[in-house]
Amino acid sequence: MGAPPTPGPRNSARTLASTQWFQVQPNSRAHFRLFCFPYAGGSSAIYRPWTRQIHPDIEVVPVALPGREFRLQEPAYTRLEPLVEALAREIFPYLDRPFALFGHSMGAMISFELARRLRAEHGVEPEHLFVSGRRAPQLPETDPEIHNLPEPEFIAEVARLNGTPREVLEHAELMEMLIPMLRADFSVCYTYDYVPGAPLTCSLTALGGTKDEDADRAKLEGWCVHTRGRCRIRMLEGDHFFINQQHPAILPIIAETLLAHS
Repeated sequence: MGAPPTPGPRNSARTLASTQWFQVQPNSRAHFRLFCFPYAGGSSAIYRPWTRQIHPDIEVVPVALPGREFRLQEPAYTRLEPLVEALAREIFPYLDRPFALFGHSMGAMISFELARRLRAEHGVEPEHLFVSGRRAPQLPETDPEIHNLPEPEFIAEVARLNGTPREVLEHAELMEMLIPMLRADFSVCYTYDYVPGAPLTCSLTALGGTKDEDADRAKLEGWCVHTRGRCRIRMLEGDHFFINQQHPAILPIIAETLLAHS
């Protein structure tokens, strides 16, 4: 179990209203906060249905990153370290109740490094870390670097990854707005440089799709070296973007895991 959070006054939990970074439907009865981070090219919208579908003791907090949705005019981060630095500053006031982190693909990298930064800066860890659709960080990068490709080749590679709807890819004006964010996100992924460190004490669950060769079971098992707590691997039917179809299976896993901590 992660170390209990210690920021700020503890006599009552702070109500988390929607902010620039956090989109939430406040749940005053929830015992846990679950901060959710999107994959490359994704947004907080991925997790908004979860706020209504998850166990009532869990408050889902979709994280809104710069460069997308209502933050489209803000420059997206192109490197992971400054993004995690900003997130650690923004999230800290809201760690006055037990919390967990969930991230898919790029979001898994963000969640992992954020957990390590919160421990280093504040001595705080999540109750649980959920990493989804991402091989363990110490494993070498196998995907080609695409964020600097000329636009036609870049769009072709984005289409090949199968995470962007075809109607979006074929909408020229929409893609013109989205390409800077997509390039930035892929830059975050491909410039990430893992630095070894002490394992976390919180428990960890790694989720993967059965048809995702880039994050198969063997590559997910590598996450277990990053915790001194319990580590579980859960495989669900689907490819890399299984998260978009499998939330009816994912939410019970999250609820069962977190409620075991209460």
